[in-house]
Amino acid sequence: MAAGESTLPERRRDGVLNFRGTSQDVAVLSRLQLEAAVLERLGQGTASVRQPDEAPDFIFYTGCNVLKTPHIALLALDIMDKLGISYQVMGGPSHCCGVRQLQAGDVEMSGRMGSNSIEKMSHSKSGQVLSWCPSCYVQFTEMTLPAIERQHDARPFEMTPFIHFLREQLDKLKPHLREHVNLRVALHKHPGVAGVVEAASEILVAVPGVELIDLNQPAVGLQSARLAALPAYRRELQVRELEAARDAGVDALAAVYHSDHRDLCGYERDWPFRIVNLLEVVAQSMSMRRHDRFKQLKIMQDVDQVVSDCGELIAEHGLDPKLARDVVAKAMFGE
Repeated sequence: MAAGESTLPERRRDGVLNFRGTSQDVAVLSRLQLEAAVLERLGQGTASVRQPDEAPDFIFYTGCNVLKTPHIALLALDIMDKLGISYQVMGGPSHCCGVRQLQAGDVEMSGRMGSNSIEKMSHSKSGQVLSWCPSCYVQFTEMTLPAIERQHDARPFEMTPFIHFLREQLDKLKPHLREHVNLRVALHKHPGVAGVVEAASEILVAVPGVELIDLNQPAVGLQSARLAALPAYRRELQVRELEAARDAGVDALAAVYHSDHRDLCGYERDWPFRIVNLLEVVAQSMSMRRHDRFKQLKIMQDVDQVVSDCGELIAEHGLDPKLARDVVAKAMFGE
């Protein structure tokens, strides 16, 4: 549709603007929360071009936007460390899947960016890439990897959603789930990637002390961000789920994906239950914790307060305070 409504130069311009906007939002929000050394652990900075001395077991591909809620990605790494799995982290704008260009109708540039990222990720011992972002997973597995396979009669790797991988590792994971987490938990569900809801449910049930509550709400689409084209329906789904969680007396509403966490976490201020990511529940049972700085900032509901509270990191990273304020207003409070 986009290709039919505009010329190639217009589509290319729109794709570039989309990409730059995402890159800026990711860079600023991640730097408002993390020191440079932690960003390196997430594959940013010099780590984005550094090659390990030995090929890792897996590539862990973050995508871009999970870096806005970095505690989620860090928990995934902590869990893999506990399981003794070697990995290299790749992601962020330097390893874009090309979806922003595709959405603008620039299919050629989308393919170039996706193919470039695939080349960077094709160096694990297992021939497996563990992906976090559902949008990137769909882009690679339904678009780019099949195109490469048609061209070369082979795939450079297979891509597995991290939640599927974690379920596959449950036998190894369960001995580490030693701490009881006494929570009545409801799962925020999006079934767009087949089997993820079932895998997430199985993982939560494996945590000692967790009681999984079914809110009997519609499970729609890939993730909350993909419902932006239907804002009234998206809002209706949110309100109905929050009310159902309240009425069921849950202790926590757990999301799988980062975009859903960003969407929901601010409601913790006004509703009688916590908003968490399911990896927080798993990690707690493993005696590991990561502070959810994004939620802490979003609950403030005040752009100036957020920028003031992040003053030290703004200075450390040399960010423009005005730019930081604009990004917080748009990418944290404007979603």
